[in-house]
Amino acid sequence: MDSQAPVTDLDFAVLTPSLSLLAARGLARNYRRGTVLIEEGSQGDSLYLVLSGSLRVYGCDSRGREVTYGIYGVGEYVGEMSLDGGLRSASVITEEPSRCVLLTRASLLAHIAAHPEFALELLTKVIRRARAATLSTKQLALNDVYGRLRALLETTSASGSDILLTHQAMAQRLGCSREMVSKLVKDLEQGGYLTRISNGRYQRLRDLPTRW
Repeated sequence: MDSQAPVTDLDFAVLTPSLSLLAARGLARNYRRGTVLIEEGSQGDSLYLVLSGSLRVYGCDSRGREVTYGIYGVGEYVGEMSLDGGLRSASVITEEPSRCVLLTRASLLAHIAAHPEFALELLTKVIRRARAATLSTKQLALNDVYGRLRALLETTSASGSDILLTHQAMAQRLGCSREMVSKLVKDLEQGGYLTRISNGRYQRLRDLPTRW
């Protein structure tokens, strides 16, 4: 952790009015890249609201292999799943230098008491993430590795922008080995479907085949 200070007017500028009111109840902190904010299995009663940078939510097995559940940026918050008093269900790490507001369970409950409408916003967020987790589990169960890679690449490049994912990041998102991703990406490059612009940066040239 680099520093801690009250939330500033500049911080409020990147948030919605609803989240600005919530952020005012916490303290803003700056974190270096690679800082673990939450550890899976730990006890915790706080959440982090992102003001700048991005956070990666992931799980890890006994052999140290990771799977990424999501990347969250400005205006998103993580850690809400443990507010029921249970253990943390995932770990959270900063993907880049980040600034977040740390909010305790007590401050969140006080905010909901003062602004009951926020409870629906929070519930909607939890439901959306539960649906995303269900879809991810379904893909892991029903798709082979290529099918999951195809879905990831098409989603990442849906807006027409380049694909900004390293092979390791793809592997973490797909729940497979880096070597498997490297082989599939190389095959797609040779087939004229992808082109490498730089390390960790690709461009999709045409629609990917349904099966490989």
